[in-house]
Amino acid sequence: MKRIWTSLFICLGVAGLQAAPGFNRDVAPIFKEYCAGCHSGSDPDGAFSVESLSSLLKGGESGAAVVPGDASQSLLIRLIKGVEKPKMPPRREPQLSDEQKRILSDWVAAGAMPGEGGGETMRVLSVPEVKAGEGAYEAITSMELSTDGRLMALGRFGRVDVVHANDSRLVRRFEGLPGKVNSVHFSRSGKEIIAASGVTGLRGEARMWDLKSGKLLAILGEGHTDVLFDAEISPDGKLVATAGYDRLIRLWRLEDAFIINTLDAHNGAIFDLAFNRDGSILASSSADETTKLWRVSDGVRLDTLNQPQGEQFSVVFSPDDSLVFSAGADNRIRMWKLVSREKPEINPLIHARFAHEDDILRLLVDPQGEWLATSSADHSIKLWSLPELALQRIWEGQKDVSNAMATDGKGNSITAAWMDGSMKKFAVEFMNEAVAGTGASNERGHAAGMMGEQRISKVKESEPNNQVVKAQPLSIPAEVEGAIGQVGDEDFFAFDAKEGEEWMFDIEASRKKSPLDSKLVILDDKGEPVLQAKLQAVRDSWLTFRGKDSMTANDFRLHNWREMELNEYLFVNGEVVKLFLYPRGPDSGFQVYPGFGQRHTFFGTTAKAHPLGQNCYIVKPFPPDAEPSPNGLPVFPVYFENDDEPLRRWGEDSQLRFDVPKTGRYVVKVSDVRGFGGGDFHYKLSVRPRTPDFTAKITGANPKISPGSGREFSVEIDRIDGFEGEVRIEVGNLPPGFSASSPITIEAGHFKALGVVNADANAVAPGADWKGKTKLTAHATIRGEEISKEIGTLGEIKLSSAPKVIVSVKPDGKSGAPIMNEDGVLELILHPGETITAMVNVERNDFDGRIPFGKEDSGRNLPHGVYVDNIGLNGLLIVEKAMERQFFITAAPWVPETTRHFHLRAEVDGNQISRPVILKIRREGGLAGK
Repeated sequence: MKRIWTSLFICLGVAGLQAAPGFNRDVAPIFKEYCAGCHSGSDPDGAFSVESLSSLLKGGESGAAVVPGDASQSLLIRLIKGVEKPKMPPRREPQLSDEQKRILSDWVAAGAMPGEGGGETMRVLSVPEVKAGEGAYEAITSMELSTDGRLMALGRFGRVDVVHANDSRLVRRFEGLPGKVNSVHFSRSGKEIIAASGVTGLRGEARMWDLKSGKLLAILGEGHTDVLFDAEISPDGKLVATAGYDRLIRLWRLEDAFIINTLDAHNGAIFDLAFNRDGSILASSSADETTKLWRVSDGVRLDTLNQPQGEQFSVVFSPDDSLVFSAGADNRIRMWKLVSREKPEINPLIHARFAHEDDILRLLVDPQGEWLATSSADHSIKLWSLPELALQRIWEGQKDVSNAMATDGKGNSITAAWMDGSMKKFAVEFMNEAVAGTGASNERGHAAGMMGEQRISKVKESEPNNQVVKAQPLSIPAEVEGAIGQVGDEDFFAFDAKEGEEWMFDIEASRKKSPLDSKLVILDDKGEPVLQAKLQAVRDSWLTFRGKDSMTANDFRLHNWREMELNEYLFVNGEVVKLFLYPRGPDSGFQVYPGFGQRHTFFGTTAKAHPLGQNCYIVKPFPPDAEPSPNGLPVFPVYFENDDEPLRRWGEDSQLRFDVPKTGRYVVKVSDVRGFGGGDFHYKLSVRPRTPDFTAKITGANPKISPGSGREFSVEIDRIDGFEGEVRIEVGNLPPGFSASSPITIEAGHFKALGVVNADANAVAPGADWKGKTKLTAHATIRGEEISKEIGTLGEIKLSSAPKVIVSVKPDGKSGAPIMNEDGVLELILHPGETITAMVNVERNDFDGRIPFGKEDSGRNLPHGVYVDNIGLNGLLIVEKAMERQFFITAAPWVPETTRHFHLRAEVDGNQISRPVILKIRREGGLAGK
């Protein structure tokens, strides 16, 4: 029959008539554009489907739609031309052109034949032909070496070339693949080879051949509606797993190409698959920012490794089956311990190593299990030792991105390929065991006081010191005058230190107008970064409403913030901050330390700008040698390194505290964080013993105080070298008729406290001889020693005119066990985890307006974790002409016992202040004590 139709078409052509339209070329694109929206899939309108030629000829509820050879009697043509109703497509839908109607009519009249390529409407792609650029078909898009290292398979566009590994001579060529070969693999026996390909938006296809004979063994792709990115043969050679852009994983039985399972739990394209050593587990990495583990026997999901923060492009198992590695768009390598072998379990994250400056595209594991290689979009390839994931080699500045790497069965070299069709071999060599160079040993005790007596050595930087093995020896304490002399320069200095010592490393550069944006890193004697702590995520979240710049300390809006607590550490894309104050009202977020000004960072991390939706975690710190119990969330290693000084006092200069973990030789690296350099990029590096201390400054001196009212002042301390202790400030020698809240306590880890000076209603203005006599003295305990220092005076205290409002705090008789003490000061008791109420009253003197008391700052000088609650959008407020307002005070459950003066500040008439109230936090009887 086919020969008869072919002869007829030839005769028609010879007679000068136009050839009949072809189904795939001319007809199918029309059905796909105008009809497939309603007449395809599992439930087509009218039971009429145009999904294939066979379904089209079958017809629907109205019977046959096509009468081959007779267009005038075909229902399909009559509906399209409007001869019968309802007209198709419906009048409100896009309509066929006259030319398209002619094509369909001519095709039916010619017999409605399939023509070349079969007749599947939905598998026909109608796109303009684009000519490939020169060399496009020679690009190497995937590769693999056979286990014996003799042969190399190279995936290109539409074909696979198998070549000799030593000289690239062609052994065999497999063609017929429909697009770019995204993966190519040998079977474990080396007898078969499989490649994954497909047509974008149309179908995926994997082909498997016998390597010796070249025979095509299988074509696997049924049900895949988009490109395949990977096809993997199971270790026993009985199964194949395929996956790609359609988010599906299919498991095929090879003997009959039967689909035994379809796994559809991913929410994004699947870029890579891997079987474990015995083939019982399949791993899949996806654009949904997860890597999943599957039990092959029945498709049960064993775990979802959801710690990544970007698409995952590559996944591998270690050869001994103990580890799983994944990497992708978040620039990190993650390494999990494999424990979910037979049933679903949480696989603990061992490492989350920030590895590259751009996406990691491919992982390659050594068959002996000694190393891992990474290829990145930053044009570099890196070598990492296992299992510690320590960086051993960097091959930077490659000419292009390599998405294909391979190694032989011995793991002695790495071969990488590029899109221009070229390949390059890299020898696998580990770093030297020790850092070269020796320096004078520092004979000193472990006590900081002993270190402080060392004489500071002053030296000049001496090149070449731009490698760990060429590190310049230092005898510490020391001061080094140096420069990052050229682009990409790094300076290394080696020193000896003893366990328990505490050293401070300071860079002075931007403060002296140097363009250097410095960074400090402490390395061990093998050149590896020294681990400072492990931060285990205990709660995951993300930034909501808006992102954050790198400076502000307020409005950190976090998903599920009510499960978070003050003083917890928040890890945001490498930056660690600490929660200071809860969101106050519906239109606010957390404040982070210090609670004002530019935010501080912790563990030496660097403040960054963060976008809306940025993933973040509440983290718990552990010592470097600890093994946190797995909880399904990541563990972040934090090293001794610093970009900008954590308290944000020095601009772009660095400061790093190094608590020596064990006696030995270390190396400090100085660099520009951007990789810049030049003759004027000078710096001074100071290495000195840690000397904790503080300085203080007073704001609000020389107050003018109205009779019967008060004025606020603040004491802010600058914590030096990591001093974290409590500081108490005594206010002494006030003029007659004046009083102050004293002592004022700056809590451990905090930076500011508020005080009040009040004037009695009948107070007399102090004489000039009182100027500067009211002094403030700070007391603290530093390294077990009590110290006291005068920090300044309140200057000249003056009596002002009568206030327009006088503010006072009074009990409301409902809670707080209020009493008036012998000094006439109101005392309230609050238990942790509870809320009490009180009243704020005002006396108005020719002032009828509203009186606001602030929002999140409406409770002044309350203990940390205690706050004025239920403030709403407008904060604590007394409306026009009103005289009082009830307010709420809440204590978090963790607040310790303490006694504190607090006050309220009316934001009118120059900020009039109430007399202080004594708030006592008592655990007995509260929620925390039950």
